[in-house]
Amino acid sequence: MPSSSHHASPSRRGFLKTSALAGMSLGAFHLSASAVAASRSPNERLRLAAVGVTGRAGENVRGCASEEIVAAADIDSDLLAKGVENLGDTRRYADWRDMLEKEADRIDAVLVGTPDHSHAPAAARALRLGKHVYCEKPLTHTVKEARVLATLAKEKSLVTQMGTQIHAGDNYRRVVELVRAGAIGQVSEVHVWAGAVYTGGSYTTDVPCPPNVNWDLWLGPATERPYSAGCHPFNWRRFWDYGNGTLGDFGCHYMDLAHWALDLRDPTTIEARGPEVDPVSTPAWCEVDYHYPARGDRAAVKLHWYDSGRRPALLAELKDRNGNAFDWGGGQLFVGEKGMLISDYGRHVLLPEDRFTDYQRPEPTIPSSIGHHQEWLEAIRTGGETTCNFDYSGALTEAVLLGTVAYRSGVAIEWDAANLKVTNSEAAQQWVHKEYRRGWDL
Repeated sequence: MPSSSHHASPSRRGFLKTSALAGMSLGAFHLSASAVAASRSPNERLRLAAVGVTGRAGENVRGCASEEIVAAADIDSDLLAKGVENLGDTRRYADWRDMLEKEADRIDAVLVGTPDHSHAPAAARALRLGKHVYCEKPLTHTVKEARVLATLAKEKSLVTQMGTQIHAGDNYRRVVELVRAGAIGQVSEVHVWAGAVYTGGSYTTDVPCPPNVNWDLWLGPATERPYSAGCHPFNWRRFWDYGNGTLGDFGCHYMDLAHWALDLRDPTTIEARGPEVDPVSTPAWCEVDYHYPARGDRAAVKLHWYDSGRRPALLAELKDRNGNAFDWGGGQLFVGEKGMLISDYGRHVLLPEDRFTDYQRPEPTIPSSIGHHQEWLEAIRTGGETTCNFDYSGALTEAVLLGTVAYRSGVAIEWDAANLKVTNSEAAQQWVHKEYRRGWDL
């Protein structure tokens, strides 16, 4: 049962009731960002609900420590107790569906920090209730889910942010400025790689479900099966039912910079390579070739993805000014007419270095971030924008997950983004979305 909590002041309750009646949509109450901003003083704390409270979700809660976490949900009662112990009078729930239903008139926004397969159902429910949403990356588990969330956020004029925290760093901003300033000329190719490995997932049935874990709620929309210590609590990214391997985990971090700098959106053909597809576990490695059509003044771009320790062959040919190899575990290599630019989370180098010794860098034009979580909170208060809203991050997530669609189908797919359709393979189309377990919906 939830504990007691603070209640809205009479003026706040009155405003919420009036706004809800005026904005009723799809059977749910909807408050726009501008309405929320108008309802409070800039110093009033936002009221948030958290879906997940430890691990990465806990970092998100701490990132919003300036606000009031009035409700929290977690399928693990022990983790829930640990996550809220310093939050004050926070109502506790096992099922986030109960939380959103019962707390809808008290909250302004929702943090979603569950495993990937539950992102979309929780975020979609919150958006339909008119709540602003911060959701961890990848935004969703399937391509269609990403489109649904982006559409809902746009229709309801809600403030959203996907949790790609590195996007807020100054290094990414400087790379974007260099690419857009034409430092290396027209870019037609970019290589992106990540070193993490998520594979070898196998279900186990020899360990009973811990009494503090509600396994049915953890499964959420996924296929019903007995508790498996092989995937819970730490190895779920190795399973197709809950994650999408290394590409699903790191694609949104590393491909983000290429999407941002080159204004990429909606690849038209995607081809993947890897070991034989396992129906349960994600691959030991995966390489994907994405083809993006020309857009505006930008030429067509080929983006090549490598994971699990595999890297572009071109990387082995590059040396810094001291003759050292760029032995970077993950990063991006932009290939332009006038040179190359290699980058990762915190570094970037124009290549060959001797060619750029006297290069005058462009003046910074992208302001420093006030913080990834703070961007979202400030935009809720002011009706402003975020840098990783669900329109931008939804398209990024779609592209990332199309790599898994191509890999699992075993064919080079041709993609009609407008209609969410693989035009050349019905077999591939089945991986664009999935069937939800009874009792769960998008």
